[in-house]
Amino acid sequence: MKLHFDSNQEYQLEAIRSVTDLFEGQPLNGGDFEFTLTQSGQLLTENGFGNHLKLSEDQLLANVKTIQERNEIKDPVTELQGMNFSIEMETGTGKTYVYLRTIYELNKLYGFKKFLIVVPSVAIREGVIKNLKITHEHFQLLYDNTAITFNVYDSKRVSNLRTYANSNAVQILVINIDSFAKDENIINKINETGKKPIEFIQSTNPIVIVDEPQNMETEIRRRAILNLNPLCTLRYSATHTNVYNLVYSLNPVKAYDLGLVKQIEVDSVVSENAMNEAFIQVEKISATKTKITAKIKIDCNTNKGVTKKSVSVKVGDDIFKLSNNREIYKDGFIIDEVDAGNQSITMTNGLLLSVGQSQGGMNDEVMKFMIRKAIEEHLKKERSFKGKGIKVLSLFFIDKVKNYREYDANGNPVKGKFAEWFEEIYKEEIKKPAYSELISFEVEQLHNGYFSQDNKGRVKDTGGETQADDDTYQLIMQEKEKLLDIDTPLRFIFSHSALREGWDNPNVFQICTLNETKSEIKKRQEIGRGLRLCVDQNGQRIFGQNINRLTVIANERYEDFAKALQKEIEEDCGVDFSGRTKNKRDRQAANLRKGFEADPKFLQIWEKIKFHTKYSVSYKTDELVLLASKAVKDIPEIKKPSVKSTKKGLLFTDKGIESQLLSDSSTDSYAAKFEIPDLLTYIQSKTELTRSTILEILKKSERLNEYILNPQLFMDYAVTAIRTQLYELMIDGIKYEKIGNKWYEMTLFQDDELEFFVNQFTFEISKPERTIYENYIPLQSGIESQFAKDCESSDNIEFFFKLPFWFKINTPIGTYNPDWAVVFKGEKKIYFVAETKGRGQELRGSEKLKIKCGEAHFAKFEEIIYKRVSSVSELNS
Repeated sequence: MKLHFDSNQEYQLEAIRSVTDLFEGQPLNGGDFEFTLTQSGQLLTENGFGNHLKLSEDQLLANVKTIQERNEIKDPVTELQGMNFSIEMETGTGKTYVYLRTIYELNKLYGFKKFLIVVPSVAIREGVIKNLKITHEHFQLLYDNTAITFNVYDSKRVSNLRTYANSNAVQILVINIDSFAKDENIINKINETGKKPIEFIQSTNPIVIVDEPQNMETEIRRRAILNLNPLCTLRYSATHTNVYNLVYSLNPVKAYDLGLVKQIEVDSVVSENAMNEAFIQVEKISATKTKITAKIKIDCNTNKGVTKKSVSVKVGDDIFKLSNNREIYKDGFIIDEVDAGNQSITMTNGLLLSVGQSQGGMNDEVMKFMIRKAIEEHLKKERSFKGKGIKVLSLFFIDKVKNYREYDANGNPVKGKFAEWFEEIYKEEIKKPAYSELISFEVEQLHNGYFSQDNKGRVKDTGGETQADDDTYQLIMQEKEKLLDIDTPLRFIFSHSALREGWDNPNVFQICTLNETKSEIKKRQEIGRGLRLCVDQNGQRIFGQNINRLTVIANERYEDFAKALQKEIEEDCGVDFSGRTKNKRDRQAANLRKGFEADPKFLQIWEKIKFHTKYSVSYKTDELVLLASKAVKDIPEIKKPSVKSTKKGLLFTDKGIESQLLSDSSTDSYAAKFEIPDLLTYIQSKTELTRSTILEILKKSERLNEYILNPQLFMDYAVTAIRTQLYELMIDGIKYEKIGNKWYEMTLFQDDELEFFVNQFTFEISKPERTIYENYIPLQSGIESQFAKDCESSDNIEFFFKLPFWFKINTPIGTYNPDWAVVFKGEKKIYFVAETKGRGQELRGSEKLKIKCGEAHFAKFEEIIYKRVSSVSELNS
């Protein structure tokens, strides 16, 4: 399988622009007036080529403010918070893709060539390297085969750092923070060359990209990153601890609302009324210099009946008394020993329990049922996705490896209880008529465990940050595509709950945490392993809520899970996530009305609009000259290069060192000497217009005399202005033609049947004969909901339906999905395709252009009228 990447995801492009625009004012790549050995954005050093920043702190601050205003960042900065810039992107939205493409953009625009990606663990390092490999061909096509080299730092080959510094190609070095954070690291020691290897990095003034910076906030690690001598530091994470100069924020709420991640549903599995045994669960053992205590959970008599309660106990405590005289604890349930070394407690009746273990309370039964629910949900999705080429994976997190795999006296592996339960339950479920022909593989081939191993090859419990864990991470990352192949039997993955990053496979649809105690994994971490939108066998990303649903099988009540998740996100991101985590049992199906495909009222409009089209563009040069010259005339004032002086006094206070502004001044009266670049050649390379057209635009703008004041600034402003008008004219002159033998097949509607969660915008159908659905239409806004309501109640509307997500029109700036198809009956029938937008709603530039393309597309369809409306009454107005 080969994974494919969409280069036109608007939110990703905006994240990239939010970084590249930081350097607005830096000469664009290929500034022709610099006739030296260097190129724009580079600095020739004694060790090779490095990055060179020509912007002042004031210019950078102005750029940050502009970006923050555009992206509606809360708490914008008033002064620059150093050269650190934060980008917040929710797990599963393509953070790594974004910062890798940002590298290419920074090189293309400004000529920067030296980049360093700092990671906190081998797990993330493996993920970055994997992404560099699988995106390489994609980026080479996008960026004209840019010369680029990427490597992982190896302390045994520090001589490679000289190549990193000397090369004039784009260089990306991936390095673990622990490889350079301490003085004793090889990279920080003087070697036989008389230099520290790190000096080769420092000399290049690299742009440092920090992946998951919240793991690098200690003073030692912050100082180590600063010691790299970065031009700037770009910090990418979903869960920042500290935010500096935040330029882009895609928090969990935004990602969820935009459909960039899977919908989340929780299948809660808990025991109820299981009070018939002597339930004891050991939660924690603590030791101080003077005492050893254990925290246990027991059943207690209360005024409201028997409830579970956590209590602290020491040697000699009687569980019978602590439970308010529960008879079941009367014989032998006195604490005989609390062993801090072995993390266990012993009762006077001989019962021994370790931390995490329990007796009574149906704990095994609960976990066994969780496995059953996970298998049921998995098989339902296998059946639903059959024929769509989508591999279904289920992930089980466990806290004790021995529950899945044990060893006999001879060291041979044997199945633990989870493996035995899984095979037993799977064999029962797969025999059901609905699933019997879904999967042909034997049950033993369908599941496996990925755990760290000791030096004898035996799996073991680990904390998630050991070398053994690193080996396990590498195995998972290397098999990512293999796991997505339908012909690979493995579908159910068991792994240690301590293993975190590296498990976010896009086709994980079920996550089940089988802990003998309540899961302590953070909820965002738990769901994060399965948030990515899935892919098919061609590696293409699949969109649509009917497919992208992540089911979490939880060992707690839905309300508790949702509350914990909401609290985490509010604390991590300062946003409200309430109402976006769904109870699986609240899920509804939007059913297609039986026989709608033969309904003449449906066919009368569908047969008119079902065709695919292709487009061509044209524009008049005279009109471009007129509009572009006006746009250039309106560019900001061209100011001469200036020098600014800012003097600050240092104040030593109880809070630390603070500054006080004493004076500032600037001047543009010094004699600047620079080569005058070829203006026409530069603009031609950016717009692909003829030199004569460009010259005519510039002459008519009446701003050409300002070019000499600041050539690079003038050229950059002019390029932006001309491009804007050029793209709008291309859309204005767009023409569509039907592709006669290509149309949307009726079977696509059957594939579009979906399950969803009812919200305030869902329209409940009372007259199914007027549309293609029989019960619900899932909608995304109040405007759409009111439009559907009015369509159903209006005597003038004969038939209407929401156009499915796969009904798309190609445009020069991406695909466009119109909203509605409507049959209006009056003196004669009128067939509408409607785009619903709020009255007076201001549209973004791309929305306006796509609506223009919609108008041009449907103009080629007989009897079809395309309109942007805010209500049904506007259709025939």
